[in-house]
Amino acid sequence: MKIIYFDCFSGISGDMTLAALIDAGADREYVERELAKIRIEPFTLQWQRVSKQGISALKMDVLLEPDALPQHHRHYSEIVTMIRQAGFNERVVSLSLAIFDKIGTSEAKIHNIPVETVHFHEVGAIDSIVDVIGVALALDSLGIERIYCSPVPLGSGTVKCSHGIYPVPAPATLEMMKGLPIAATVYRMEMTTPTGAGIASGIVDEFSSGLPPMIVESIGYGAGTRDLPDQPNVLRVVVGVLEEPIAGRLQQAPNRVNHGSRQLHDHEHEHPHGHQHEHEHPHGHQHEHEHPNVHEHKHDHAHKHDHAHKHDHAHKHDHAHKHDHAHGNQQHSHERET
Repeated sequence: MKIIYFDCFSGISGDMTLAALIDAGADREYVERELAKIRIEPFTLQWQRVSKQGISALKMDVLLEPDALPQHHRHYSEIVTMIRQAGFNERVVSLSLAIFDKIGTSEAKIHNIPVETVHFHEVGAIDSIVDVIGVALALDSLGIERIYCSPVPLGSGTVKCSHGIYPVPAPATLEMMKGLPIAATVYRMEMTTPTGAGIASGIVDEFSSGLPPMIVESIGYGAGTRDLPDQPNVLRVVVGVLEEPIAGRLQQAPNRVNHGSRQLHDHEHEHPHGHQHEHEHPHGHQHEHEHPNVHEHKHDHAHKHDHAHKHDHAHKHDHAHKHDHAHGNQQHSHERET
């Protein structure tokens, strides 16, 4: 199974995610060719290699044509129609709509209006539409089947948006991250944008504080706009393969959150014979489980025979326990630079 891990130690935004995916090997020509199908104002993508606190990362910016007059405000229904009529494949449409659905649903709740009438501001702008659909295209290009993500730092302080001065995280951003693990940060700024929160809440299958069991194939770094004083402002993505024999041999990363059922797991198992337990709960309830128990399985067999003949005993105990669960997913309109 082809998987990806979003390492959001400096937050996440749409442009950072798209740049990181291209840096990890997504087909840039495919992404740009498919994005040209969107019926919006003319735009081009600018790619440049930058250094963020010593880490080489890819920076992506959406540039408008000089004579284009952008329509900054779009309704949710208009964006949905735009995506459905563009001619993308089913996977790209599904991922794009899942992200915008999270953003729209959260914005509708904050403003207490029907989601169909949500009036997008910055998120409806060209760069945000390009970011969301571009991420879907890049994931499709990489053939990703399952998405993992670290806890997400949201930031603090205040930010200026179309409605005035808002707290950080912005209300819709925080609404999207309900039930999902967030991380602390010392920076009083917006670390995760609404589009970034839409990606994390809309299409991530499972959250984990560490890398899942995998064989790493490629790594990408996507740069944010700001420069942080003590850490690189980049999103790291790790692409690899998760196979059943690998999952049975390697230790499972702790502190997992399965997105579909919003369940927190903190398991620590010591199995000398390579036991692995993965829990999937398809029902839509919220559960918090703390399992401090440590299980140890030991099988010691000593056979000694002092006779004229010889007895060889080989005892092998292989235990493979795998519980798979599938999960579903659930999206604002104030996009800033991260």
